[in-house]
Amino acid sequence: MTDLNALSYTSEHEWIALEGDIATVGITDFAADKLGDVVFVELPGADSAVTAGDVCGEIESTKSVGELYAPITGTVVEVNEAVVDDPSLVNAEPFAGGWLIKIRVEGELPADLLDRAAYEDLTA
Repeated sequence: MTDLNALSYTSEHEWIALEGDIATVGITDFAADKLGDVVFVELPGADSAVTAGDVCGEIESTKSVGELYAPITGTVVEVNEAVVDDPSLVNAEPFAGGWLIKIRVEGELPADLLDRAAYEDLTA
């Protein structure tokens, strides 16, 4: 089980797990629930540069199409191909097997990242 208190969150409903200079990124259980059944995920390719706040992918569900925003600036070092092949992992395991991309962080982390308590306040 992922320690949800150890993660950072964005106001766009993404989570970040930082290990050294590698950030694993996914969408939160709140976002997955609001989206409904995820049926398609488009992610940036490995070695793609991403900039914090910019659109870097797309998540389609039975309810809507949502954009995936890069929560940090850096270079994509890994894409979760399991999610591309089986988008339902985003709903089933948003904090585990449903992670989306791993980014090598460049520069500082954004100052507006939230801890778990602040994220829960945002979604209350």
